[in-house]
Amino acid sequence: MNLTRRKMIFLVGGGAVLAAGSAFGYAATRTPQTAYLPWERAGTYNDPRMRALSWALLAPNPHNRQPWLADLSEDGVIALHADRNRMLPYTDPFNRQITIGLGCFLELLRMAAAEDGYRAATELFPRGSSATGLDQRPVARITFTADPAVERDPLFALVPARRSNKEPFDVNRPVAPAVLSELGAVLRKGARFGGTVEPSEVGELRALTREALRIEVETPHTYQESVDLFRIGRHEVDANPDGIDFTGPLFESLRMTRQFTREAASDPTSFAYKSGLDVILASTDTAMGHVWLVTDDNSRETQIATGADWLRVNIAATANGLGFHPLSQALQEFSEMAGPFRQVQERLAPDGGTVQMLARIGYGPEIGKSPRWPLESRIMNV
Repeated sequence: MNLTRRKMIFLVGGGAVLAAGSAFGYAATRTPQTAYLPWERAGTYNDPRMRALSWALLAPNPHNRQPWLADLSEDGVIALHADRNRMLPYTDPFNRQITIGLGCFLELLRMAAAEDGYRAATELFPRGSSATGLDQRPVARITFTADPAVERDPLFALVPARRSNKEPFDVNRPVAPAVLSELGAVLRKGARFGGTVEPSEVGELRALTREALRIEVETPHTYQESVDLFRIGRHEVDANPDGIDFTGPLFESLRMTRQFTREAASDPTSFAYKSGLDVILASTDTAMGHVWLVTDDNSRETQIATGADWLRVNIAATANGLGFHPLSQALQEFSEMAGPFRQVQERLAPDGGTVQMLARIGYGPEIGKSPRWPLESRIMNV
Protein backbone atom coordinates (compact mmCIF):
# COMPACT_ATOMS: atom_id res chain seq x y z
CA MET A 1 0.00 0.00 0.00
CA ASN A 2 1.53 3.28 -1.11
CA LEU A 3 1.72 6.11 1.43
CA THR A 4 0.10 9.38 0.52
CA ARG A 5 1.09 12.56 2.34
CA ARG A 6 -2.27 12.49 4.16
CA LYS A 7 -1.59 8.97 5.43
CA MET A 8 1.94 9.89 6.43
CA ILE A 9 0.72 12.84 8.52
CA PHE A 10 -1.80 10.59 10.21
CA LEU A 11 0.73 7.92 11.02
CA VAL A 12 3.48 10.25 12.18
CA GLY A 13 0.87 11.96 14.35
CA GLY A 14 0.38 8.61 16.04
CA GLY A 15 3.93 8.74 17.34
CA ALA A 16 6.01 6.61 14.96
CA VAL A 17 9.70 7.49 14.92
CA LEU A 18 12.05 6.38 12.14
CA ALA A 19 15.51 5.56 13.41
CA ALA A 20 17.26 6.58 10.22
CA GLY A 21 20.76 5.20 9.77
CA SER A 22 20.33 2.48 12.38
CA ALA A 23 19.64 -1.23 12.06
CA PHE A 24 16.07 -0.34 12.95
CA GLY A 25 15.94 2.13 10.09
CA TYR A 26 17.44 -0.40 7.68
CA ALA A 27 14.86 -3.00 8.64
CA ALA A 28 12.11 -0.45 8.14
CA THR A 29 13.13 0.11 4.52
CA ARG A 30 12.97 -3.55 3.54
CA THR A 31 10.22 -4.65 1.15
CA PRO A 32 8.44 -7.98 0.66
CA GLN A 33 10.70 -10.55 -1.00
CA THR A 34 8.26 -13.06 -2.51
CA ALA A 35 4.78 -11.50 -2.54
CA TYR A 36 5.24 -9.81 -5.93
CA LEU A 37 7.06 -12.66 -7.72
CA PRO A 38 3.90 -13.95 -9.46
CA TRP A 39 3.83 -10.74 -11.49
CA GLU A 40 7.32 -11.54 -12.79
CA ARG A 41 6.56 -15.22 -13.41
CA ALA A 42 3.38 -14.68 -15.42
CA GLY A 43 3.60 -16.51 -18.74
CA THR A 44 6.80 -18.44 -17.91
CA TYR A 45 5.36 -21.97 -17.49
CA ASN A 46 5.58 -24.86 -19.96
CA ASP A 47 1.99 -26.09 -19.78
CA PRO A 48 -0.30 -23.67 -21.71
CA ARG A 49 -2.90 -24.01 -18.95
CA MET A 50 -0.35 -22.96 -16.34
CA ARG A 51 0.78 -20.06 -18.53
CA ALA A 52 -2.80 -18.79 -18.79
CA LEU A 53 -3.44 -19.35 -15.08
CA SER A 54 -0.28 -17.46 -14.17
CA TRP A 55 -1.76 -14.40 -15.84
CA ALA A 56 -5.29 -14.96 -14.57
CA LEU A 57 -4.24 -14.86 -10.92
CA LEU A 58 -3.32 -11.19 -11.42
CA ALA A 59 -7.02 -10.37 -11.81
CA PRO A 60 -8.73 -7.92 -9.43
CA ASN A 61 -10.83 -9.51 -6.71
CA PRO A 62 -12.58 -8.38 -3.51
CA HIS A 63 -10.25 -7.74 -0.56
CA ASN A 64 -7.54 -9.46 -2.63
CA ARG A 65 -8.82 -12.81 -1.37
CA GLN A 66 -7.72 -14.62 -4.57
CA PRO A 67 -10.59 -17.13 -4.21
CA TRP A 68 -9.60 -19.43 -7.06
CA LEU A 69 -8.48 -23.05 -7.16
CA ALA A 70 -7.66 -24.91 -10.37
CA ASP A 71 -7.96 -28.66 -10.92
CA LEU A 72 -5.64 -29.81 -13.74
CA SER A 73 -6.26 -33.56 -13.42
CA GLU A 74 -7.89 -33.76 -16.87
CA ASP A 75 -5.55 -33.23 -19.83
CA GLY A 76 -6.16 -29.99 -21.66
CA VAL A 77 -8.83 -28.89 -19.17
CA ILE A 78 -9.00 -26.58 -16.17
CA ALA A 79 -11.77 -27.11 -13.64
CA LEU A 80 -12.07 -23.86 -11.72
CA HIS A 81 -13.34 -24.00 -8.13
CA ALA A 82 -13.99 -21.33 -5.53
CA ASP A 83 -11.82 -21.59 -2.45
CA ARG A 84 -14.50 -21.55 0.23
CA ASN A 85 -11.92 -20.62 2.86
CA ARG A 86 -11.57 -17.25 1.15
CA MET A 87 -15.13 -15.97 1.27
CA LEU A 88 -16.30 -12.70 2.88
CA PRO A 89 -19.34 -13.87 4.85
CA TYR A 90 -20.21 -10.52 6.45
CA THR A 91 -19.75 -8.04 3.59
CA ASP A 92 -20.56 -10.51 0.80
CA PRO A 93 -23.04 -12.95 2.36
CA PHE A 94 -24.23 -14.44 -0.94
CA ASN A 95 -20.76 -14.55 -2.54
CA ARG A 96 -21.88 -12.18 -5.31
CA GLN A 97 -18.70 -10.10 -5.21
CA ILE A 98 -16.50 -13.19 -4.98
CA THR A 99 -18.27 -14.59 -8.06
CA ILE A 100 -17.61 -11.35 -9.94
CA GLY A 101 -13.95 -11.69 -8.97
CA LEU A 102 -13.95 -15.19 -10.45
CA GLY A 103 -15.43 -13.68 -13.61
CA CYS A 104 -12.47 -11.28 -13.78
CA PHE A 105 -10.17 -14.30 -13.40
CA LEU A 106 -11.88 -16.23 -16.22
CA GLU A 107 -11.75 -13.28 -18.60
CA LEU A 108 -8.05 -12.75 -17.99
CA LEU A 109 -7.53 -16.51 -18.44
CA ARG A 110 -9.31 -16.32 -21.81
CA MET A 111 -7.24 -13.32 -22.91
CA ALA A 112 -3.97 -14.97 -21.88
CA ALA A 113 -4.83 -18.23 -23.63
CA ALA A 114 -5.69 -16.37 -26.84
CA GLU A 115 -2.43 -14.43 -26.68
CA ASP A 116 -0.69 -17.82 -26.50
CA GLY A 117 -2.61 -19.23 -29.49
CA TYR A 118 -5.22 -21.24 -27.57
CA ARG A 119 -8.97 -21.06 -27.53
CA ALA A 120 -10.38 -21.43 -24.02
CA ALA A 121 -13.94 -22.76 -24.29
CA THR A 122 -15.71 -22.20 -20.99
CA GLU A 123 -18.71 -24.03 -19.57
CA LEU A 124 -20.03 -22.25 -16.50
CA PHE A 125 -21.29 -24.17 -13.48
CA PRO A 126 -21.33 -27.56 -15.23
CA ARG A 127 -22.89 -29.19 -12.16
CA GLY A 128 -25.22 -26.33 -11.32
CA SER A 129 -25.08 -23.51 -8.80
CA SER A 130 -26.90 -21.99 -5.84
CA ALA A 131 -28.16 -18.43 -5.43
CA THR A 132 -27.35 -18.50 -1.73
CA GLY A 133 -23.63 -19.15 -2.05
CA LEU A 134 -20.76 -20.86 -3.82
CA ASP A 135 -20.16 -24.48 -2.86
CA GLN A 136 -17.89 -27.41 -3.69
CA ARG A 137 -19.15 -27.69 -7.27
CA PRO A 138 -16.94 -26.29 -10.04
CA VAL A 139 -17.46 -22.73 -11.15
CA ALA A 140 -16.28 -23.45 -14.68
CA ARG A 141 -14.79 -26.12 -16.93
CA ILE A 142 -12.36 -24.63 -19.45
CA THR A 143 -11.13 -26.67 -22.42
CA PHE A 144 -7.93 -25.56 -24.16
CA THR A 145 -7.61 -26.05 -27.92
CA ALA A 146 -4.69 -24.84 -30.00
CA ASP A 147 -5.97 -22.37 -32.57
CA PRO A 148 -3.48 -20.08 -34.32
CA ALA A 149 -6.42 -18.08 -35.72
CA VAL A 150 -7.89 -17.21 -32.34
CA GLU A 151 -8.34 -13.46 -32.00
CA ARG A 152 -5.91 -11.72 -29.64
CA ASP A 153 -7.29 -9.07 -27.32
CA PRO A 154 -5.53 -5.68 -27.52
CA LEU A 155 -6.29 -5.02 -23.85
CA PHE A 156 -4.01 -7.87 -22.80
CA ALA A 157 -0.85 -5.81 -23.31
CA LEU A 158 -1.91 -3.56 -20.42
CA VAL A 159 -2.50 -6.34 -17.90
CA PRO A 160 0.87 -5.83 -16.10
CA ALA A 161 0.01 -2.16 -15.53
CA ARG A 162 -3.57 -2.68 -14.28
CA ARG A 163 -4.18 -1.54 -10.71
CA SER A 164 -6.97 -0.78 -8.26
CA ASN A 165 -5.92 2.67 -7.09
CA LYS A 166 -7.18 3.52 -3.59
CA GLU A 167 -5.15 6.73 -3.29
CA PRO A 168 -6.65 10.25 -3.46
CA PHE A 169 -7.12 11.57 -6.99
CA ASP A 170 -6.17 14.99 -8.32
CA VAL A 171 -9.26 17.15 -7.75
CA ASN A 172 -7.84 19.86 -10.01
CA ARG A 173 -7.70 17.61 -13.04
CA PRO A 174 -11.11 16.81 -14.54
CA VAL A 175 -11.88 13.70 -16.55
CA ALA A 176 -13.09 14.43 -20.08
CA PRO A 177 -16.60 13.12 -20.87
CA ALA A 178 -15.27 11.42 -24.00
CA VAL A 179 -13.28 9.03 -21.81
CA LEU A 180 -16.53 7.42 -20.62
CA SER A 181 -17.32 6.34 -24.16
CA GLU A 182 -13.94 4.66 -24.44
CA LEU A 183 -14.48 2.77 -21.20
CA GLY A 184 -17.96 1.64 -22.18
CA ALA A 185 -16.83 0.50 -25.62
CA VAL A 186 -14.81 -2.46 -24.30
CA LEU A 187 -17.74 -4.42 -22.83
CA ARG A 188 -18.41 -7.78 -24.48
CA LYS A 189 -20.60 -9.76 -22.07
CA GLY A 190 -23.88 -7.84 -22.00
CA ALA A 191 -23.71 -5.59 -18.95
CA ARG A 192 -24.99 -2.04 -19.29
CA PHE A 193 -22.26 0.55 -18.74
CA GLY A 194 -22.99 3.78 -16.95
CA GLY A 195 -20.81 6.68 -15.97
CA THR A 196 -20.68 10.34 -15.13
CA VAL A 197 -18.10 13.10 -14.79
CA GLU A 198 -20.73 15.82 -14.34
CA PRO A 199 -19.74 17.66 -11.15
CA SER A 200 -23.13 17.75 -9.45
CA GLU A 201 -23.74 14.06 -10.10
CA VAL A 202 -20.23 13.19 -8.97
CA GLY A 203 -20.82 15.18 -5.79
CA GLU A 204 -23.97 13.22 -5.00
CA LEU A 205 -22.24 9.91 -5.62
CA ARG A 206 -19.29 11.01 -3.50
CA ALA A 207 -21.70 11.53 -0.60
CA LEU A 208 -23.49 8.23 -1.16
CA THR A 209 -20.29 6.18 -1.40
CA ARG A 210 -18.80 7.97 1.60
CA GLU A 211 -21.84 7.10 3.70
CA ALA A 212 -21.72 3.46 2.59
CA LEU A 213 -18.04 3.24 3.46
CA ARG A 214 -18.72 4.78 6.87
CA ILE A 215 -21.42 2.18 7.56
CA GLU A 216 -19.12 -0.69 6.63
CA VAL A 217 -16.36 0.61 8.93
CA GLU A 218 -18.66 1.48 11.82
CA THR A 219 -20.49 -1.86 11.70
CA PRO A 220 -18.30 -4.01 13.98
CA HIS A 221 -18.57 -7.37 12.24
CA THR A 222 -18.07 -6.02 8.71
CA TYR A 223 -15.13 -3.85 9.73
CA GLN A 224 -13.54 -6.69 11.67
CA GLU A 225 -13.71 -8.80 8.53
CA SER A 226 -11.33 -6.30 6.93
CA VAL A 227 -9.10 -5.92 9.98
CA ASP A 228 -8.62 -9.67 10.16
CA LEU A 229 -7.21 -9.44 6.63
CA PHE A 230 -4.70 -6.66 7.41
CA ARG A 231 -1.16 -7.73 6.50
CA ILE A 232 1.13 -5.33 8.35
CA GLY A 233 4.76 -5.21 7.25
CA ARG A 234 6.79 -7.21 4.79
CA HIS A 235 6.97 -10.40 6.85
CA GLU A 236 3.21 -10.70 7.10
CA VAL A 237 2.75 -9.84 3.43
CA ASP A 238 5.26 -12.48 2.34
CA ALA A 239 3.70 -15.05 4.69
CA ASN A 240 0.15 -14.31 3.52
CA PRO A 241 0.25 -12.42 0.22
CA ASP A 242 -3.44 -11.62 0.10
CA GLY A 243 -5.88 -9.37 1.97
CA ILE A 244 -5.14 -5.70 2.67
CA ASP A 245 -1.42 -5.02 2.67
CA PHE A 246 0.43 -2.28 4.55
CA THR A 247 4.09 -2.07 3.54
CA GLY A 248 6.77 0.57 3.24
CA PRO A 249 9.17 2.26 5.70
CA LEU A 250 6.54 3.96 7.83
CA PHE A 251 4.35 0.90 8.22
CA GLU A 252 7.43 -1.19 9.06
CA SER A 253 8.33 1.33 11.75
CA LEU A 254 4.79 1.34 13.11
CA ARG A 255 4.84 -2.43 13.22
CA MET A 256 8.16 -2.62 15.03
CA THR A 257 7.10 -0.02 17.60
CA ARG A 258 3.64 -1.61 18.02
CA GLN A 259 2.00 1.65 16.97
CA PHE A 260 -0.10 -0.06 14.29
CA THR A 261 -1.57 -3.46 15.07
CA ARG A 262 -4.81 -5.24 14.28
CA GLU A 263 -5.80 -4.77 17.91
CA ALA A 264 -5.32 -1.00 17.75
CA ALA A 265 -7.12 -0.80 14.42
CA SER A 266 -10.08 -2.69 15.92
CA ASP A 267 -10.50 -0.30 18.86
CA PRO A 268 -12.97 2.48 17.92
CA THR A 269 -11.63 4.67 20.74
CA SER A 270 -8.06 4.60 19.48
CA PHE A 271 -6.29 7.35 17.59
CA ALA A 272 -5.42 4.85 14.87
CA TYR A 273 -9.08 3.96 14.31
CA LYS A 274 -10.43 7.52 14.33
CA SER A 275 -7.71 9.00 12.15
CA GLY A 276 -7.73 6.00 9.88
CA LEU A 277 -11.47 6.37 9.34
CA ASP A 278 -10.97 9.99 8.28
CA VAL A 279 -8.30 8.95 5.79
CA ILE A 280 -10.42 6.16 4.33
CA LEU A 281 -13.49 8.32 3.92
CA ALA A 282 -11.49 11.13 2.35
CA SER A 283 -10.64 9.03 -0.69
CA THR A 284 -14.29 9.04 -1.79
CA ASP A 285 -14.22 12.86 -1.77
CA THR A 286 -11.60 12.92 -4.52
CA ALA A 287 -13.66 11.03 -7.10
CA MET A 288 -13.59 12.93 -10.40
CA GLY A 289 -16.08 10.58 -12.00
CA HIS A 290 -17.92 7.35 -11.39
CA VAL A 291 -18.57 4.31 -13.55
CA TRP A 292 -20.86 1.35 -12.95
CA LEU A 293 -22.29 -1.81 -14.50
CA VAL A 294 -25.95 -2.84 -14.46
CA THR A 295 -27.33 -6.24 -15.47
CA ASP A 296 -30.85 -7.38 -16.29
CA ASP A 297 -30.69 -10.27 -13.83
CA ASN A 298 -28.52 -11.42 -10.94
CA SER A 299 -27.79 -15.05 -11.79
CA ARG A 300 -24.43 -16.66 -11.10
CA GLU A 301 -23.73 -16.72 -14.83
CA THR A 302 -24.50 -13.01 -15.04
CA GLN A 303 -22.20 -12.29 -12.11
CA ILE A 304 -19.38 -14.11 -13.93
CA ALA A 305 -20.11 -12.10 -17.09
CA THR A 306 -20.06 -8.90 -15.02
CA GLY A 307 -16.57 -9.78 -13.81
CA ALA A 308 -15.37 -10.15 -17.39
CA ASP A 309 -16.72 -6.74 -18.35
CA TRP A 310 -15.45 -5.14 -15.13
CA LEU A 311 -11.91 -6.35 -15.78
CA ARG A 312 -12.10 -4.88 -19.27
CA VAL A 313 -13.31 -1.50 -18.00
CA ASN A 314 -10.49 -1.47 -15.43
CA ILE A 315 -7.89 -2.17 -18.12
CA ALA A 316 -9.43 0.45 -20.42
CA ALA A 317 -9.10 2.96 -17.58
CA THR A 318 -5.43 2.00 -17.37
CA ALA A 319 -5.08 2.64 -21.10
CA ASN A 320 -6.43 6.15 -20.53
CA GLY A 321 -4.08 6.86 -17.63
CA LEU A 322 -6.94 6.85 -15.13
CA GLY A 323 -6.95 5.70 -11.55
CA PHE A 324 -9.71 3.17 -10.95
CA HIS A 325 -11.01 2.38 -7.46
CA PRO A 326 -13.94 -0.04 -6.94
CA LEU A 327 -16.41 1.19 -4.30
CA SER A 328 -18.52 -1.87 -3.57
CA GLN A 329 -19.78 -0.90 -0.12
CA ALA A 330 -23.16 0.47 -1.24
CA LEU A 331 -23.77 -2.74 -3.19
CA GLN A 332 -23.22 -5.05 -0.23
CA GLU A 333 -26.14 -7.13 0.95
CA PHE A 334 -25.89 -6.99 4.75
CA SER A 335 -28.75 -5.48 6.72
CA GLU A 336 -26.98 -2.34 7.98
CA MET A 337 -26.30 -1.31 4.37
CA ALA A 338 -29.98 -1.44 3.32
CA GLY A 339 -30.35 2.34 2.96
CA PRO A 340 -27.40 3.07 0.62
CA PHE A 341 -28.09 -0.20 -1.22
CA ARG A 342 -31.61 0.93 -2.05
CA GLN A 343 -30.44 4.41 -3.01
CA VAL A 344 -27.74 3.22 -5.40
CA GLN A 345 -30.08 0.75 -7.10
CA GLU A 346 -32.77 3.41 -7.54
CA ARG A 347 -30.30 5.98 -8.78
CA LEU A 348 -28.17 3.92 -11.16
CA ALA A 349 -30.73 1.34 -12.32
CA PRO A 350 -34.01 3.32 -12.39
CA ASP A 351 -35.44 1.07 -15.11
CA GLY A 352 -34.72 -2.12 -13.20
CA GLY A 353 -31.93 -4.67 -13.05
CA THR A 354 -29.05 -4.97 -10.59
CA VAL A 355 -26.16 -2.56 -10.09
CA GLN A 356 -23.29 -5.02 -9.91
CA MET A 357 -20.21 -2.79 -9.67
CA LEU A 358 -19.35 0.84 -8.97
CA ALA A 359 -16.00 2.65 -9.03
CA ARG A 360 -14.56 6.13 -8.76
CA ILE A 361 -12.18 7.33 -11.46
CA GLY A 362 -9.68 10.16 -11.67
CA TYR A 363 -6.02 10.90 -12.12
CA GLY A 364 -3.96 9.62 -9.22
CA PRO A 365 -0.42 8.71 -8.24
CA GLU A 366 1.38 5.71 -9.60
CA ILE A 367 1.00 2.74 -7.26
CA GLY A 368 2.69 -0.62 -6.91
CA LYS A 369 1.54 -4.16 -7.50
CA SER A 370 -0.73 -6.11 -5.15
CA PRO A 371 0.65 -9.23 -3.46
CA ARG A 372 -0.26 -12.59 -4.95
CA TRP A 373 0.01 -16.20 -3.84
CA PRO A 374 2.28 -18.34 -6.04
CA LEU A 375 0.42 -20.13 -8.79
CA GLU A 376 1.46 -23.53 -7.41
CA SER A 377 -0.50 -22.79 -4.23
CA ARG A 378 -3.67 -22.33 -6.26
CA ILE A 379 -3.49 -25.75 -7.97
CA MET A 380 -5.60 -28.44 -6.32
CA ASN A 381 -3.76 -31.56 -7.42
CA VAL A 382 -0.03 -30.90 -7.13
